[in-house]
Amino acid sequence: MVLFERLLKKLDVRAISTNPPLLLSMLLFVLILVGTVLLKLPIAARGHLSWIDALFFSTSASTVTGLTPFEPSETFTLFGQVVLMVLIQIGGIGVMAFAVFFVILLGKKVSIRQRQLMQEALNAPSLGGVIRLVSWILIVSFAIELVGMFFLAFRFVPDFGWGMGLYYSLFHSISGFNQAGFSLFPGSMNRYLGDPIVNLTMITMITIGGIGFTVLAELLSTHRFRKLSIHAQVMLSGTLVINVVMVLAIFVIEYGNPHSLGPLSFVDKLWAAFFQGISPRTAGITTLDPAGLSQASLLLTMLMMFIGAGSTSTSGGIKLTTFMIVLAQMLTFLKGRREVVINKRTIRHQVIIRAVSVISISLIVVLIGLFLLSLSEDQPFLVILFEVISAFGTAGESIGATADLSPFGKAVIMLLMFFGKVGPLTMAFSVTKRSHVDIRYPDGEIYTG
Repeated sequence: MVLFERLLKKLDVRAISTNPPLLLSMLLFVLILVGTVLLKLPIAARGHLSWIDALFFSTSASTVTGLTPFEPSETFTLFGQVVLMVLIQIGGIGVMAFAVFFVILLGKKVSIRQRQLMQEALNAPSLGGVIRLVSWILIVSFAIELVGMFFLAFRFVPDFGWGMGLYYSLFHSISGFNQAGFSLFPGSMNRYLGDPIVNLTMITMITIGGIGFTVLAELLSTHRFRKLSIHAQVMLSGTLVINVVMVLAIFVIEYGNPHSLGPLSFVDKLWAAFFQGISPRTAGITTLDPAGLSQASLLLTMLMMFIGAGSTSTSGGIKLTTFMIVLAQMLTFLKGRREVVINKRTIRHQVIIRAVSVISISLIVVLIGLFLLSLSEDQPFLVILFEVISAFGTAGESIGATADLSPFGKAVIMLLMFFGKVGPLTMAFSVTKRSHVDIRYPDGEIYTG
């Protein structure tokens, strides 16, 4: 007790409260700890659940990843599954958003400090309208999830009855919208591989949740593409292109693969390629066992998981807009131009530096995680690489590594999931001080390439 009091005295609480990225990271950490305790309760698990596995499940749910060492439906009771669902909901939309929501419900005023935290969490350009944006996000999110639940109920209620059917519909709607990758069915959604209702509903939920709340707000306010902001235009066009390319690539590459699309009918091949081409980039819910995919498809899937969805969305990864900016920068360099231009808009130099920094930090983190797991785990390199990228991108897909991870390996994956959810720059800014220096040094020449 005395040691704990001394530790509290040494902690600079004031410094933490004035560092929004650090405080947001700590809020997520607290959510994970609370979830761990709840999942460890006797009424939560069907059998013995170790502390590290409870922590792993809680981290995976709170960071909306979906990697699990055991099947959630077989591991947890109804209470435990509801805990997972609540963790997914809070972790997906954001701890701070729910905190502000409850402050509003209690009739209290939201302080400037809380507004600054929400601005940091949502990447909002200014403090003005932040509270209105938070309220809108929560209301729209709940409404979309209820709509998803409604359509899924057309399939799940006839299969499982009213009570369990509605419960399964709500759980998978929340999991899909928040890009969580959790499913209450063994083998994810494999049993509904060719079902149009489940496929269309889940992909719609995944896509809407992945484009980001700011883009969604713009789409609801205007229906003309040219009136959208450059961010929304890049996000929507990038999502369309990358989804079409991935679906076609999976369909062509896996068409004759006896371990994936090969044994299926032509219609089922279309549905499976459609789902597998879109889901891995953000959600991780599958209708096809990714372990059966060819190496080429696994490589494309890893690239999609690393990229992720949109900024201010519920998913991880470097974000699609970051990838698009760096791609535009590369094309600008090859053309010999000085300014990066997208849709007749010049991208600021600071935005390009931020994008390059995100990718650089992310690559370093992935390489460190890959190195550590290569030391501790006796598994094929491709399996470990897939697991690392899935954890960082909070995608939730696995080709067999999660169930066989050592305690050290689980700790590494949990850190990667946490890092992927918080974000590279947020994590970096939480441990460093941002300072403005007015000194300008002479130019120096360093040869590259």
